[in-house]
Amino acid sequence: MALANINELLLVYTTYFIATASPGPSNMAIMGTAMKKGRASALAMASGVVVSSMMWACLAAAGILTLLATFAELLFALKIVGGLYLLWLAFKAGKSALKPVSPAQDPAATQHPAGYMTMFRQGVLMHITNPKAILTWVAIMSVALKPGAASASLPAIVLGCAAICITVFSGYAVLFSTAFMISLYRKIQRGLDGVLAVCFTLAGLQLLTGRN
Repeated sequence: MALANINELLLVYTTYFIATASPGPSNMAIMGTAMKKGRASALAMASGVVVSSMMWACLAAAGILTLLATFAELLFALKIVGGLYLLWLAFKAGKSALKPVSPAQDPAATQHPAGYMTMFRQGVLMHITNPKAILTWVAIMSVALKPGAASASLPAIVLGCAAICITVFSGYAVLFSTAFMISLYRKIQRGLDGVLAVCFTLAGLQLLTGRN
């Protein structure tokens, strides 16, 4: 692979890492779930985010996502659904912030397989309704699919970004589900839930009212 193509790959990987690692609704939801419900639940949610992100990646690689991104009605519908979902998460976080702090218990003790599937679905829904995810992959694939791009660029971009996606979101789940972070959450539970409620509200309103 030519040096120019390697430089392009590094640029794509760096851009994607910054986009996924920067604080956003998915990161905050995984963080809150990790501290409140434990590592397994957070990893289940992270898995849902990764699956939906890779679905957009595959559609982008096939050129379908670029076509879909030209339909303003589709992006508008995704913004509405995504915005309302974030407001629903804000409502849940706000409701939790207003509740008295419950006695400390092992987060894993309150979870079961059905609960993990719920977390997985939440991760999928949260990321699949984010229009920014579509536009990010359209921009990334414009590098892989441009004329003159090396044949290995497309799989390298998809696989490399998949590895970054798994590492970042799973990393959030693992980091914030340590004993220290769970203990810290129990001390600041209501305050943190309040902060999450505000962040989800702002993110939801931005989707619902933003022009882009």
